[in-house]
Amino acid sequence: MIFMSQSGLTDAGRESAWDVWYLEHLRLMVTVDGVESAQRFKTSTPGYSPSLAMYSMQSADIFRDPYYLSIRGLGEFLPIIDQRHYRRNLFAGLDLAPAVAADEAMLIWDAEAPQEKEGVDFVWLQAVAVDKSTPFRGIAVVGTQRADALSIGGIACYRPATRVFHKLVPGEP
Repeated sequence: MIFMSQSGLTDAGRESAWDVWYLEHLRLMVTVDGVESAQRFKTSTPGYSPSLAMYSMQSADIFRDPYYLSIRGLGEFLPIIDQRHYRRNLFAGLDLAPAVAADEAMLIWDAEAPQEKEGVDFVWLQAVAVDKSTPFRGIAVVGTQRADALSIGGIACYRPATRVFHKLVPGEP
């Protein structure tokens, strides 16, 4: 399952501090049993949440885990979260979130039903828990050179703001 948390700040002057906070938050999130990966993205596509964090999760049961509940959330930034952009959705359709490299972008297409776009292979996810702010979300990873041309007509282009965080394997740095 894929969990996506979207947000933005009402105080642009706090963006750099939020970026620093988010790095530690992603690292902590992958310490939760059942959270396999975490990565954060940003977009400047009008009408879309400026920030999107994507997590690979085993199930919705994680949302009731005491440890998860103790570390989740937006920390000191909660009072300045722009509610116009705050959405949280758990999606079925993939077991593991795609890792998006620095020279790639992730296209996001929210729709009432899966659709096709010539030249792009969207994977369609269905919202199954939390806000369910969209019934379906298509995601596609493309090279950055193609991304801007494809982010039209209701499709947003999100670029990686962080690397992918994975669980540490015992014995590895």
